[in-house]
Amino acid sequence: MRLIIEKDYDGISKRAAEEIKDLINSKPDCILGLATGSSPIGLYKELIELNKEGKVDFSKVTSINLDEYIGLSGDHPQSYRYFMNDTLFNHINIDKNKTYVPNGKAENMEEECKNYDERIIELGGIDLQLLGIGNNGHIAFNEPSEELSVGTHVTGLTESTIEANSRFFDSIDEVPKTAVTMGLGGIMKAKKILLVASGKSKAEVIAKLVEGKITTQVPATLLLVHRDVTIIVDEDAASLLPKNK
Repeated sequence: MRLIIEKDYDGISKRAAEEIKDLINSKPDCILGLATGSSPIGLYKELIELNKEGKVDFSKVTSINLDEYIGLSGDHPQSYRYFMNDTLFNHINIDKNKTYVPNGKAENMEEECKNYDERIIELGGIDLQLLGIGNNGHIAFNEPSEELSVGTHVTGLTESTIEANSRFFDSIDEVPKTAVTMGLGGIMKAKKILLVASGKSKAEVIAKLVEGKITTQVPATLLLVHRDVTIIVDEDAASLLPKNK
């Protein structure tokens, strides 16, 4: 595990964008695993600028997203498909036919989950998976539990996740209570993992992640056994780390 501490959110965004740019430039047809939420917004803005400046080319890139809310269509303003189009895809030279997000309105969700996992295999696996991290240690929508799922699956969201995501909705009552999410198996099969986190609200969970103990109650700790993980945080998110770390 490689831990990088930047001064602030802008520093995280620039550093993470460089990691992704370097991958694309070395492998133009790479498979990018992408994430939603507030953490990657700055990173996506940096990638847009790099694309406009001709420093990175997305024309051969394929992307596959982690998750989607159940019940929201892709044109719903709070869906993750809409988020990705609005925040990144509409502004870069990527082929949208090669951008994949789970279908939250699928009639047969079990079949949707199975097909999503098969698509990842058919693509040859994810070269780099971008992750945020929830205050409770969830990655994608793999919430703390006694048991964790390997494959893509439907999951209920914890109250803390619903509350955290309510900032994107007019009221907490509008936040969907279930989602379809890539499982820990799909995430862990990625060749490289890049996790970004900022702010004091993430300090406690980053400290738990770095201390080296694995527990399903903090799903992100499973990343400790992955062979190539880079964590980029700002000084606030790193504020509870022991000095010798």
